[in-house]
Amino acid sequence: MQITIETLNKVYKNGNHALKDVSLQIDQGMFGLLGPNGAGKTTLMRMLVTLMKPTSGSVKVNDLDLQKYRRDIRTMLGYLPQDFRFFSKLKTWEFLDYSAHLSGLKNRQARHKAVDEMLEQVGLYEARDRQANKLSGGMKRRLGIAQSLIGDPKIVVVDEPTTGLDPNERIRFRNLLSQMSQKDIIIILSTHIVGDISSTCRNMALLDKGKVVFNGEPDKLIEYARGHVWQINASYSEFDAIKEKFHVISTIPTGDGWEVQVVADHINGYSGKIIDPNLEHGYVYFIEYKL
Repeated sequence: MQITIETLNKVYKNGNHALKDVSLQIDQGMFGLLGPNGAGKTTLMRMLVTLMKPTSGSVKVNDLDLQKYRRDIRTMLGYLPQDFRFFSKLKTWEFLDYSAHLSGLKNRQARHKAVDEMLEQVGLYEARDRQANKLSGGMKRRLGIAQSLIGDPKIVVVDEPTTGLDPNERIRFRNLLSQMSQKDIIIILSTHIVGDISSTCRNMALLDKGKVVFNGEPDKLIEYARGHVWQINASYSEFDAIKEKFHVISTIPTGDGWEVQVVADHINGYSGKIIDPNLEHGYVYFIEYKL
């Protein structure tokens, strides 16, 4: 599987230029989308799942033009929008059964087997007979993840999939996507939780103000921050000034102050040490210092 995006643009009626000459090649496996709010991530994903047409440019899936073969490409898709909703009167298994039927699983026996297996994978089997609208927030999110994966789609697009999930649920979801990505499938993951991308994605793109400003392996984005991540042991009185001067990534209380991680070219006036960067450091440094 391969998705080829060439000079994609989207201009809304109010003049907002949401995407600006976006070009990407997305191959089999996990692909991450990062970017601040308003960067254009959701607009791009809505185009990829045929819910929105571009102003100009093209998208091809295995050489099939998205605009000409919308119906064919829709049969390959699984999609989890950020504002996922469902029919509140259906039980959990009934909703997933309905989703499986829409995805092309017509054989009743095979469909019910697939539904039970998917409910087991996302940890909802024990809640299969519960009304979907009575599920907790995290369980509803897991049901959304299940409906995007049911029916063995060739392309899965998920928008903020781990919002509302606790750490154990997030790990479960990452493992599930990692297992699926070993098949001939493309999984596009858009998230503000950088750890979701660093632990699962082979390649990624960083969008800012509608433009692709970085495209490559997560490790390459991390390297931008090497030598620019500092750990400062700050007193309580120093902490407010540090927040004003630097981009603070994390704070850990100590006995007499704070252990603070900051991203900066230098920390003149403060005592600290350089530490190894992670993807969150790379993301912040790139956005704040390289653009």
